[in-house]
Amino acid sequence: MKVDESTVKHLADLSDFRLNDDEVKRLGGDLENIIKYISQLDELDTSDVEPTYQVFEMENVWRGDEILPQDANREDLLNLTVETIDNQIKVPKVL
Repeated sequence: MKVDESTVKHLADLSDFRLNDDEVKRLGGDLENIIKYISQLDELDTSDVEPTYQVFEMENVWRGDEILPQDANREDLLNLTVETIDNQIKVPKVL
C-alpha cells in the first residue's frame, strides 16, 4: 500500500497532530514500512487455525449483588455524627 502525503496529513488531522513537511515525508515512509511488515502476515496459511477470541480463560469474578441484613439502623448511624440536619449528616463544604 502506498502512503501519500495527503493520507499522512489526513491521519495527522484526525489525531490532532501538527506536522511540518519534513515530518509528513518521514512519517509516510515509516507508515509504508510498518504496513509492509504487517502485511507479511497475509502470507501465512491460517486455514486450519481456529480464531482466538480470548487469550486467557476469563470469567466474572464479582460477587453476586445481594442485599444483606445490617446490624445498624438509621438512628444509630446518625447518632455517630457530629451534626445532622433533617435526618441527614451535615458535612463541611467541599469547595
